[in-house]
Amino acid sequence: MSDFFNSDLSLSPMNVPAVILGLVLALIGGQTIAWVYMYTHSGLSYSRSFVSSLLVIPVVVSLVMMVLSNNLITAFGLMAVFAIVRFRNILRDTLDTAYVLAVIVIGMACGTMKFATAVMGTLLLAMIMLYLWFSSFGTRNRFDVIVNFHWARPLTDIPELRNLFHRHTLKATCASQRSHEGYEGLDFSYRLLLRDPERMEELLAELRELQGVSRVTGLKADEQSEI
Repeated sequence: MSDFFNSDLSLSPMNVPAVILGLVLALIGGQTIAWVYMYTHSGLSYSRSFVSSLLVIPVVVSLVMMVLSNNLITAFGLMAVFAIVRFRNILRDTLDTAYVLAVIVIGMACGTMKFATAVMGTLLLAMIMLYLWFSSFGTRNRFDVIVNFHWARPLTDIPELRNLFHRHTLKATCASQRSHEGYEGLDFSYRLLLRDPERMEELLAELRELQGVSRVTGLKADEQSEI
């Protein structure tokens, strides 16, 4: 193992504890930011791939800085290689960009004879990518089903509808409420987080039996993200 850790043949010596600490702290920092983004995102478009890249990119950048180690020539080489890849390929996925940057910096580590850094960086990045794939990190599931129906009763009777939702759901959010000329009542669209997703049909059946409710439709929502 001592021969392995001393296998970096670059001009600057390798500090193994500092390399490990830097990579791990970059991983922890990236995952913390990714968690905050997951729980605070409120836009219309949510991408699981982007969340995953928030975890990977800090580790890759940390590895880049270790390979560069204040070497201006290596820094210009990195810019040139990445510019060539970016010019020849249009990367529409942020995680794809992270993969490309990862293989570039690993290649540069090998080319600058920082072999131990290249091996440790490759192993850690591979484990991170497998962790993202195995755990589906970044997936959000804020509701299980979207329910649409027509309500022909006065709005003062809405508490009866809320009681029905309360028995079956942990959270019920009214996504839209529309009225139309030509007929009475309102068209509602609700997003529901069910207590038991297997009992969705039971909820829909009770909703159809409710007086003044018609045109009931339910649509399952597996996850609220762009894969």
